[in-house]
Amino acid sequence: MQDFLTFQTFITPTLLLIIYYVGALVIPLLCWYFTLWVKKAYLSEVSENIKLRTTAKQRFMLFMIFFITLLCMEIFWRVIFEFFIAYFDMHDALMKINNIK
Repeated sequence: MQDFLTFQTFITPTLLLIIYYVGALVIPLLCWYFTLWVKKAYLSEVSENIKLRTTAKQRFMLFMIFFITLLCMEIFWRVIFEFFIAYFDMHDALMKINNIK
């Protein structure tokens, strides 16, 4: 308890894991909602015309672009949190070295 009160032990690594998993689940939902919002707000008339003229191959390509973009967003989200967790691991390692002396 003393380490926690003197900021020798951080609660942030645990919070980072929780925030990462929540974000990993929410990012696809927000991305899908944003896509629907943009389509409705800005492309409502255009999307109806496009729907009639697009082929299955073009719709598949649009889906693949959406999927690859989502995958890149998830990987970037993961890399950011790995950096933060590595930072706190370095802090813990330095604190152990400091306590040995």
